[in-house]
Amino acid sequence: MAATLALAPPTTAQGRPPADYANVQLPDPAKEAEATALMATLRCLVCQGQAIIDSDADMAGDMRSLVRQRIAAGESANEVRDWLIARYGDYVTYDPPVSPVTLPLWLAPIVLLAFGVWIARASFRRRNR
Repeated sequence: MAATLALAPPTTAQGRPPADYANVQLPDPAKEAEATALMATLRCLVCQGQAIIDSDADMAGDMRSLVRQRIAAGESANEVRDWLIARYGDYVTYDPPVSPVTLPLWLAPIVLLAFGVWIARASFRRRNR
């Protein structure tokens, strides 16, 4: 058993090679620029804090490959973005669309800012008395 393991070839962490276009640029510079701009706006689902363009996770590599393949096939960046949102949900983008589900994300900063202004105003009024 030990001899079999010792003679086995090394493998990657998940035992598969990276996706085709994960780390290879498209031959057309305009399409590569479009793909790169889109990848900077998409969140890595594994890392959760990095864009797929910066992440070393296998999932991010797969997503980079998907983006490049679809851009190379003639889809626009918006079409690819919409497809990824439909596949992975709104979380995949750093700029989620306004919907009933994401409305609290959009309203929370406004509500918190208004609450802070209200507290500051009350505090200044007490001080001036």
